[in-house]
Amino acid sequence: MAWRITLAMYVPPTFSETDPEKLLELCARYPLATVITPTAAELWISHVPLLARRREGRSLLIGHLARANGHWRALEGGATTTAIFHGPHAYVSPRWYATAPAVPTWNYLVVHATGPATVHHDGAHVAAHVRELTERFEGREPGAWRAEALPADFAAPLLRGVVGFEIAVERWEGKLKLSQNRSAEDRAGVIAHLAAEPSEASRAVAALMRGDS
Repeated sequence: MAWRITLAMYVPPTFSETDPEKLLELCARYPLATVITPTAAELWISHVPLLARRREGRSLLIGHLARANGHWRALEGGATTTAIFHGPHAYVSPRWYATAPAVPTWNYLVVHATGPATVHHDGAHVAAHVRELTERFEGREPGAWRAEALPADFAAPLLRGVVGFEIAVERWEGKLKLSQNRSAEDRAGVIAHLAAEPSEASRAVAALMRGDS
């Protein structure tokens, strides 16, 4: 029997994001999730990409696991499960602030999405999900790889080795720690330095701080 526990995150009001639509969009933008399901015996953790969807007024996170991964058994019976999505993150030096004294910190984005899970063994359901997931990242341009290109005798055993699942999100927690607690001058200094960094993640944090879509 699954434990009835809630994973809690410390979120100061300054860094809190509570808009479910924005949080769902962030899950779609940063799809690799850490999926956590507690049971009476152990804490199951898997790292998988999830599709974020709105369906019939509900927020859904859709993914799949290898059948050899016992995590799917922990999901059965509507087990409460949390998916953690990490956005870009970067070190922030106090040298970049206009005010002193100050100390180093780290800017980041994280979303926790929690709700009951549903497991899908139906081959057609799993095949449709894998196809959609592939198209999400391959794109639709000519030459993109398609699952339909696989020979049926090659694809069939692979699909049998996969279990689909969905998480119906009932609880959101969003933390966007982007120097909101600093002055406008301090924030401007952080943005300028991060935007000039060679790291793609640092530049992405600068974009988030600027409010770029």
